[in-house]
Amino acid sequence: MTTNEERRTWTTSVRTPWNPIVHHLLKAIDHHNVLYFQTANAWHLEKAAMLRAYVDELKSWIHKEETNVATYSEGPWNQGREE
Repeated sequence: MTTNEERRTWTTSVRTPWNPIVHHLLKAIDHHNVLYFQTANAWHLEKAAMLRAYVDELKSWIHKEETNVATYSEGPWNQGREE
């Protein structure tokens, strides 16, 4: 069986602290959907939609921050430096 650590080869220093949060948010979305189908309470659909919008916004922010970090690490002050 493949563990989460083995699957997540795309993890970056920006993304790492957010991975468990996104994971729990996705589980919460799933749980709201299950509760909606069990109870027909539209409140659960509204909360699932709200959380999906937040996850989408958070992922966009993470991508932007990763670009900023990459740009920063490639700046002129790091030229000629060996990794």
